[in-house]
Amino acid sequence: MVKNIAVIGDSESIKGFGAVGMDMYLCDDPQESGNLLKRIADSEDYAIIYMTEGLFALCAKERTRFAERTIPAVIPIPSAAGGTGIGQKRLSQFVEQAVGSDILFGN
Repeated sequence: MVKNIAVIGDSESIKGFGAVGMDMYLCDDPQESGNLLKRIADSEDYAIIYMTEGLFALCAKERTRFAERTIPAVIPIPSAAGGTGIGQKRLSQFVEQAVGSDILFGN
């Protein structure tokens, strides 16, 4: 079965992702982001779910359900308002875990 890519975020931040074939899920109400993430991830239609960093931070409890699974990968991306550094910090942690030191950002 072919897996798709989804993106969750406010309308301003994700409006261009549909042009490259991603399924867009508008979430202008941050309180609904956790339920939306669970619904999309449980559908098993997606290999990757991108979320704006603000919503990603709000969904920590829901994301723990998927932490040990390889699919879907839930990845934070900056919003139109700018990034918070969550995505860069996670990438740095993954690299450090894999190779033993932070070779990307040198922190």
